[in-house]
Amino acid sequence: MNRDRVDRLVRATLYEGYILYPYRPSSVKNQVRWTFGGVHPRAYSAATGGNEPWSIQTECLLRAPDDCLVTVTVRFLRPVARIAAAPLPVGATVAAVDRCGLPGFHAVEALHAGDTVVRTWEEAVEDSVAVGTQPLDRLLEEPRRVAFTRPGHRDVENVHGPDGGLVGAVVRDHKPLDGEILVSAVRVNDEVARVAVVISNLTAFEPAGDGARERALRHSLVSTHAILEAVDGRWISLADPPDDLIAGASGCRNVGLWPVLVGDDDDHDDTVLASPIILEDHPRLAPESAGDLFDSTEIDEILSLRILTLTDAEKAEVRGADARAHALLERTESLSGDDLMRLHGTIRELRPVRGEGA
Repeated sequence: MNRDRVDRLVRATLYEGYILYPYRPSSVKNQVRWTFGGVHPRAYSAATGGNEPWSIQTECLLRAPDDCLVTVTVRFLRPVARIAAAPLPVGATVAAVDRCGLPGFHAVEALHAGDTVVRTWEEAVEDSVAVGTQPLDRLLEEPRRVAFTRPGHRDVENVHGPDGGLVGAVVRDHKPLDGEILVSAVRVNDEVARVAVVISNLTAFEPAGDGARERALRHSLVSTHAILEAVDGRWISLADPPDDLIAGASGCRNVGLWPVLVGDDDDHDDTVLASPIILEDHPRLAPESAGDLFDSTEIDEILSLRILTLTDAEKAEVRGADARAHALLERTESLSGDDLMRLHGTIRELRPVRGEGA
């Protein structure tokens, strides 16, 4: 497996839809977020009638002997509430319970620090859980169960103006998260096993009250992915299985995840990426792309040119959205004419067309 290639592919899909053009928090399309790969607290899922899942899973076919080694890693994002907080005016008081939780400050919609606007919004942090490596015969005998816990905590970052004076602070509120990953395997025939990965959210949560979805998301896994690797084994395409495994492939149950082969080519099918976004086998990133635009199916040239047309006020809001949006803007503004020409289009390959009408 080419780990660097797989990591770049995972990062592209992990941040799909993270923030969309025009990359401003106030934009309508950025009001409802975290719509891919959500694994939510079980109580919240029940309150929605199961429309918001608390458990997702992938099942894949693996052609391998019993001593094949299987490694599973789950990668996801955790939403983090970012609260802009301004110092309290002298003599002013606020309610005993304030969203920012910072003595001497109160929550505000935005802080203005020179040309940058820092807004109350939601960011995300990357996270992963390594289930570890197991011989296939051990998974056939007994499932591998891994529980994980992320405690809640708060981070505070001071915000200074152009003159160095304190404008306010940013409070990042990380809510606790408890989950479980279950990996199991059963034989389909003497040569092929079906490997299953189930990812569940077991966080305690009270769904009653206002803003249930917003509160639940802060205890959720979002954009959840699973990476399955095999040593001395070969994964089978579920989109194009061999004739003798069509029935076995159709029997694989995938809920919230879609597994595709991500090896370098058909001769290196040692890795599967199970993504909440449906991909084809052996997906590739365009080498001409200068970086992530959080919409991997969009045309880089169009988005880049549109970004360059944003007004100064709009760019200030982008810079204040978060570090990733800020980096996107800076990278786009630094593109040279040659860089933009490389985005204009390319031919990957030419293939003959055969058959009637060719």
